[in-house]
Amino acid sequence: MSLYAIGDIHGCYDSFRRLLDKINFDEKGDSLWLTGDLVGRGTQSLETLRFLESIKNNLVSVMGNHDLHILALYYHVIELDKDSKSLEKILDAPDSDKLISWLKDRPFLHFDNNRNILLVHAGIHPEWTINESIAYANELEGLLQGEQTKNILENMYGNSPTKWSLDLNQYNRYRFFINVFTRMRVLRSDNTLDLKYKGTDPSSMECIQSWFKSENHNWKDTTIIFGHWSALGLMIKPQFICLDSGCVWGRSLTAINLDSRFKVTKISHL
Repeated sequence: MSLYAIGDIHGCYDSFRRLLDKINFDEKGDSLWLTGDLVGRGTQSLETLRFLESIKNNLVSVMGNHDLHILALYYHVIELDKDSKSLEKILDAPDSDKLISWLKDRPFLHFDNNRNILLVHAGIHPEWTINESIAYANELEGLLQGEQTKNILENMYGNSPTKWSLDLNQYNRYRFFINVFTRMRVLRSDNTLDLKYKGTDPSSMECIQSWFKSENHNWKDTTIIFGHWSALGLMIKPQFICLDSGCVWGRSLTAINLDSRFKVTKISHL
């Protein structure tokens, strides 16, 4: 019995199944952690969702920004455009309701207290403790999974506010949570979000820094596993692990064995 963590799948179903074969994944005994963005840019988002829903008892997957995007399409918050065409198969599928219901219930983060490892799609704000981050994620999940689903989705788009405050009003608060958990890559020196940046790890000469390089963070010694940042690529450090190795961009999909000293297994995108 092993626990594996795998980076952003983005609808690359064939690559995902080849990776599971390579690690000899046992659906009855092994477990998976996924960094979110299960669907999106790839061509097999429907197949991906169907398979994951079928092994849901062996699986923890956190919410990604592309997962939220398909929810917004399903609830008619936004209209289907050419960039979202690959998701149309999910919306038109006979089992669409079941798949969307399962996807909507994904947590924004998952914390394993015994391992002291946290799984999130994009990151954790340095001004939040682990317990505060869990509380904010739970608050957001309760609304998205309850009667406020459409209200949350309608108000989630936008890059403001950029700075955290306990005084943020309702929807600004929830938008900030969503942007941190599912979109954040870099921060400015005052811990404000810069959500337009999509490059590699900024140099020390720039006025921004990777969120995980914040020196005055409140995460203590928790290991944080995340995805979302394909330009950063695979990164394994003592406290921070990025697993988005850019499969959907023609690079690779990565798994690490959390029970075997973070042993890495990769397959190339076909």
